[in-house]
Amino acid sequence: MLGLLRRNMLPIQPDILTRRFLVPTPSPPPLPLPSPRETHFWYVIPDEVKDDFLLNRYVELLSPCERRSILQMNNDKVQKGALLARALVRTTLARYTNGKAGPSSLQFRKNKFGKPEQVEWKDDNWTQPSLHFNISHTSSLIACGITTEVPIGIDVEEKQRKMRNNILSFAQRYFSSCEVEFLQSFSDPESQRQEFIKIWTLKEAYVKALGRGFSAAPFRDFSIRFEKSKGQMFPTDSETAPRIVVEVSDTSESLTSNWQFALFELDGSHYAAVCVENNNDCTGSKRNPLNLKVWKTLPLVEDENVLNKNAVLNISGLS
Repeated sequence: MLGLLRRNMLPIQPDILTRRFLVPTPSPPPLPLPSPRETHFWYVIPDEVKDDFLLNRYVELLSPCERRSILQMNNDKVQKGALLARALVRTTLARYTNGKAGPSSLQFRKNKFGKPEQVEWKDDNWTQPSLHFNISHTSSLIACGITTEVPIGIDVEEKQRKMRNNILSFAQRYFSSCEVEFLQSFSDPESQRQEFIKIWTLKEAYVKALGRGFSAAPFRDFSIRFEKSKGQMFPTDSETAPRIVVEVSDTSESLTSNWQFALFELDGSHYAAVCVENNNDCTGSKRNPLNLKVWKTLPLVEDENVLNKNAVLNISGLS
């Protein structure tokens, strides 16, 4: 498919690009906006998207800049993943406009770090929602998180992710001292690896919620810990799920601790972390679990609410 796209898309001429696949592109079914303290989480499995016709419909949704960016990628699998990520964001956000904006019409506002995080609305004839979004992907899963009013960061990692370097050596470069000490408490290499991936996923979600990329993230200046009622720093058994908190170094002026986390398993194959800013208007927001809704989607084709179908296993932070 991607070889075909490359032949059709060089040079980029949208009328030539789509003339073999030109069909009306429907907007996804509308959904009510996430309520306060609610997060919507959408994901797609790249290996399940195999139809060339559908992939070309996704190309039609992109801006010229997005198309050029994808064409500059030499690896077909990476190119397909980038296409699906952009299609997922556009089709997902369009659901929350009550039919006022289609996927291809959306434009995005970047923060000071150059990361797109909000929709730049151009039509003043209707009340535009204050949507915040964040995306994350592995080679086997692409996800998009949505909130209203408050920033969000998400990260997904494969549970079977392999480490090129020694875990403790790597952790000492990017983790705080208490996080390293926690990992050192595991004598079983597999348990240590799983706990490393969980912490890494949460740390990534946190810095993304701050609007930063990995290169701008002072990973060692903050600690992720699991707080139990007895004051335990990290979970050690299968009792009631602990609360996840972030502790910021006193020397850091750019990090804050006013965030709420959730960590869960997705489809039995991935860890997923969500970080949202605490809504100060919500009484007891620091104690309340996150209200999460999860859909598996094939954009423009079908959606499935998977929260109650054993696809989502709560580790911590979900209601």
